[in-house]
Amino acid sequence: MEYLIIALKLIVGLSILNVWLVRSKKSTAWRGGDANNIVEEFKTYGLPVWFMYTIGTAKVALAILLLASIFYPQFEAFAAYGIAFLMLGAVSMHIKISDPLKKSLPAFTFLVLSLGIALL
Repeated sequence: MEYLIIALKLIVGLSILNVWLVRSKKSTAWRGGDANNIVEEFKTYGLPVWFMYTIGTAKVALAILLLASIFYPQFEAFAAYGIAFLMLGAVSMHIKISDPLKKSLPAFTFLVLSLGIALL
């Protein structure tokens, strides 16, 4: 079970870092509305740019903490529940703008995986 949790932490943590640090200016099939990057996506949701930076900073920090929790387990619950909370917000934004269900699939998946990490 320990190796499964480590694998889940790597998947969630590295995926979040990839989205926010590597692919933030790239178009993906998962962006809300017709957005081509994260700035456009937050505008599509009706959220200000400063909020994008706040959420991005929180997601990157929590992803790093989740990865660090592989070696420092005291960070696990905080990081996993924090990511789950933010992913719940992401799913809510997709619902708010009536995105097709498939667009919220990554956020929902990371929500479930984060809760799995926290509860196992």
